[in-house]
Amino acid sequence: MPKNAETLHSILIVSSSEQFQAIVKRSLKDFLTIDVKKSASSARRCILERYYDIVVVDGPLPDESGEELTVFVTEKSQASVLIVIPREVFDDVTERVTDHGIMAVPKPAPKGRIDKAIRFLIATQNRFQKLEKKTLSVEEKMEEIRTVSKAKLVLVEKKHMSEDEAHRYIGKLAMDNGVSRKRIAEKILEDFS
Repeated sequence: MPKNAETLHSILIVSSSEQFQAIVKRSLKDFLTIDVKKSASSARRCILERYYDIVVVDGPLPDESGEELTVFVTEKSQASVLIVIPREVFDDVTERVTDHGIMAVPKPAPKGRIDKAIRFLIATQNRFQKLEKKTLSVEEKMEEIRTVSKAKLVLVEKKHMSEDEAHRYIGKLAMDNGVSRKRIAEKILEDFS
């Protein structure tokens, strides 16, 4: 994986098995944070205290099956979740967790299956992050439009400009000063308040 902001994720591995932890860690490259907890209760505390992009649960855990923890994670965070569970209960657990958006893999897992599941979760998180950036960009643009509109109204009222004149005035000041139209609008609102 190339090193860039999109691939720097944080992961929480919840497993009492050192062997499982090693298998998962081999799949991870360029992760900003890799935390390991051995019980559901300690994992719950971590989920409430910090942000994780991905949570991998190796069920059963010493204090519960792991299924309850995965549902808790989806309710309390935006993390993508993978549960690895014994083949005997795989179908039943998968039936209960799928509608929560939790990916399940049976164990023992075929070679490379956990790696592929984690890569899938990383790709999902990358898509979420891109959508979130677009949403923020639209929100910022809407805020700029609102601020500029308020400033135009002030110019119409206080300087007796037409709306077109106020629009051009704000645009020209922004260009002349090398700042955004929003910054000029904020200055106008500040000056006339």
